Amino acid sequence: MRAVMISQYGDPDVLETGEVPVPETGPGQILVRTTGSAVNPVDLEIRSGSARDNVSVPFPMVLGWDLSGEVAAIGAGVDEFAPGDRVIAMSAQMATGVGTHAEYVALPAAIAAHAPRTVALEKAAALPLAGLTALQALEQLDARPGQSLVVSGAVGSVGGYAVQLAVSRGLDVTAHVRERDRGAAEGLGARRVVSGATPGLDADLLLDTAGIPAAVAHVRDGGRAVSIVPTRPPVTERGISVAMSFVEQDGAGLSTLSTLVDKGALTLRVGGRYGFDEATSAHRRLAAGGSRGKLLILP
Repeated sequence: MRAVMISQYGDPDVLETGEVPVPETGPGQILVRTTGSAVNPVDLEIRSGSARDNVSVPFPMVLGWDLSGEVAAIGAGVDEFAPGDRVIAMSAQMATGVGTHAEYVALPAAIAAHAPRTVALEKAAALPLAGLTALQALEQLDARPGQSLVVSGAVGSVGGYAVQLAVSRGLDVTAHVRERDRGAAEGLGARRVVSGATPGLDADLLLDTAGIPAAVAHVRDGGRAVSIVPTRPPVTERGISVAMSFVEQDGAGLSTLSTLVDKGALTLRVGGRYGFDEATSAHRRLAAGGSRGKLLILP
């Protein structure tokens, strides 16, 4: 089967499309015939070698964390899926060693979920990593209906899901974005949009998806902040608790997200579609910034 891989670390030119064996389906696993995957910032870090201390996958290394597709086969002990089922999954490549930019992917059934029924299957590949990151960060914040929440980077992949999820949970959401992104943030459901360290918000909570330490200025004394950017965490001050959130594989969480998509509470945004042979272009575009939707990698 074909797959997008690297045989050395480096710039996007090290990406190549090659042939690798179709994986075997072990006990508790499903074999997925891939319909779509997506490029995420972590893929750029793995490809460049900046994350090499956390990666133990040998070369040639297949890249990719997001996955949508159809179940081609099931392993022993799997009863929640059957061949032909539409599924989504997130493979934390640093832990699983399994990349998703391949025509077939074998993964534990427990980290997969049935795909949303109301969107094209390839589009559903835009959901897993970014959606789970937003969902788990909100859960770590213990966000409750009626609380006020500031989301920095609110029109990015994770921030956009975070705004929509928070609105669906009854939170009062403020988007912290550049002024030019005001319309996009309002379109996602944010009740208020701010740029810079606007004083006087006194929000209960902050979800920092953009690595803006100064965004903590929007939080009231004794409030809570969670960041998904470990290199630039919010500064602890005024009794505000600050924590990091690191995404984990979660089939149940994906089921929750799929249900919200089908209910119309969560919109998937796609910024471009690329074939396996165009993965280099996808990596360059993501690195350039400015995309307002997931860049899909299609077999």
